[in-house]
Amino acid sequence: MKQKIVLLAVLFMSTLSYAQFEISASTGYALGSAGMQLGETITTSGTENYYGSYGNGANVQIRGTYFFNDTFGADLAFGYLHGDDQTISEVNTPMRQTDAVARARAFGASASIVYKFTNNIYGRFGALIKVGGKTEAVVNDKNYYAVDPSAENPQGVTVSQAFGLPERSYSETDYVEDYHGQFPLGFVGALGYKFDLGNNFGLFVEAEYYGISLKRKDSEFVEFNTDIKTADGTVVAAGVYTLDNLPDGFNKKTTYVDELSHTESDPSKKLSEKVPYSSFGLNFGITYKFNSAPKQ
Repeated sequence: MKQKIVLLAVLFMSTLSYAQFEISASTGYALGSAGMQLGETITTSGTENYYGSYGNGANVQIRGTYFFNDTFGADLAFGYLHGDDQTISEVNTPMRQTDAVARARAFGASASIVYKFTNNIYGRFGALIKVGGKTEAVVNDKNYYAVDPSAENPQGVTVSQAFGLPERSYSETDYVEDYHGQFPLGFVGALGYKFDLGNNFGLFVEAEYYGISLKRKDSEFVEFNTDIKTADGTVVAAGVYTLDNLPDGFNKKTTYVDELSHTESDPSKKLSEKVPYSSFGLNFGITYKFNSAPKQ
């Protein structure tokens, strides 16, 4: 037993003789990978799918790395993703014009193993999680009233029923809906090059991959407004629908589940789906290296 304690003490002291801690801050930009269908574009001539990933966008990271020796270390990082707009619905027809996008506003964390190939080249790989944030959908939807009572009208009314409005009058709905996901687990891997500026500071550039998807948990409208306007944009009825008075087919909060009964009558429940956050990115940053522990 004493021999084991002595051996562990020797290994611990040996590790301390090489121990080194450093912190870094970086920013970068990532392109979506493993894209899935996020939306569609509809015109009078047809429909086209839109593919992408919510991992597309700019990010910032703060990282702490502890090296046990000259080769191996452990890394803990926290970051924020400011995702680019992704098309979820684009409609351009005579009776309807819709521009709907969604973007990620997400906080994440990762724990990785770091391996130094040389004094300058390193790699790291580990686990990635999302710890907060949302996917935000921003929608502008214009629906035009039909003059001919026999014509198809997405509003369900004719001009004579809608306050006697002139031709090409329309309703304009603007809303913001926030989507939240269940706790995810993904993979992160990177290959980088570090350039020392002196005893303590250094610069680095790295290529980084995120592999992660989120299953939706719930969503909620945080803004909603519908106005009735004439063709020149004059508002003739403001706030026809609001958060306190949502139209049929809209629920302030929706819960996503894995199974729905055919007899389910609760409109606030929908089947869950996974959305992609995977990406390939390039990061640039600066590192501060604390002085090594004195050798024992």
